[in-house]
Amino acid sequence: MKNLHFKDFFWNSDLTCTNGYDAIIQYLNEGKRTCKEVEDFMKARASIEEKYAKDLLGLSKKVCGHNEMNTLKRSLDIFKLQTEQVSLSHLQLAQSMKEEAKKLEEFREKQKEARKKVEQCMDALHKQKSSQFKKTMDSKKTYEQKCRDKEEADQNVNRNTNTNNTKHMEKVQRHLHISPTLFTPILHHFYLNNVTTMGKLREEWLKEHVKSCEVFEKLSIERINVLRNTIWTHLNQLSQQCVTTDELYEEVRKSLEQCDIQEDVEHFINLRRTGEKPPGMMQHKIFCQWLTRPGLICGRKRGPLPDPTNNRGMSFFFNE
Repeated sequence: MKNLHFKDFFWNSDLTCTNGYDAIIQYLNEGKRTCKEVEDFMKARASIEEKYAKDLLGLSKKVCGHNEMNTLKRSLDIFKLQTEQVSLSHLQLAQSMKEEAKKLEEFREKQKEARKKVEQCMDALHKQKSSQFKKTMDSKKTYEQKCRDKEEADQNVNRNTNTNNTKHMEKVQRHLHISPTLFTPILHHFYLNNVTTMGKLREEWLKEHVKSCEVFEKLSIERINVLRNTIWTHLNQLSQQCVTTDELYEEVRKSLEQCDIQEDVEHFINLRRTGEKPPGMMQHKIFCQWLTRPGLICGRKRGPLPDPTNNRGMSFFFNE
């Protein structure tokens, strides 16, 4: 299939119309806007990565498992170390994104300069073409009007050839000689020169229009290619970051695989052990020997039973 090109599909039948050229310029402006949007996206993503990296770095410096011991402590130390390495890798990723955004900015400025030269040339030609076209049409209008005036004057002469008014005839002939007849060749020459100039200007404009279409098409191809490659590189960077992060975390997983629960428990026992025998039963010792005499209850001697026939009630006494 034959490739399509700008130079073949952006013409207009109207000599002064610039719709085709304007459509190309609008397309280029939209492309420039896309470049700026992608550039801003890259910068914003780089800022996010940079902030994340700094937050992650600060987190890796915080105390985590300081009082832990043995194999689990080693795993926690590696966990913190690898977290720090992940933060540094994200910081490097942010820097890489900034560099890609900078390259895109430089490319956008380069395209801007390349467009500027062509657009200035074309804008000047469009102004000249429009001005010359107006001048040509004005000279044509004046020339045609004088031609009509001459034809009208000739008709008046023919109508008055049969009249006997000599003075009137002389006046008509004199007017005919002075006005249309005198100026018509001059106006015709002026109009012809304008048409010739317009033709030369048209040829020059046609050549420059083709050249500008070729330049603009080349710039568009470069822009699409650069944007595609930029996004591709950006995604490769993100994928590589995932791989790097996983490799760093894999070191933590390997360390956790070496973490021995029973070993850590036994390490604590051996390090902090306080003894192997529990305390014995509490012994009951009586320090007051007199409390061991028979008949004492709660530290008092028991008295004789009361006499049930005694209505005076009961009495209690303590023996010494």
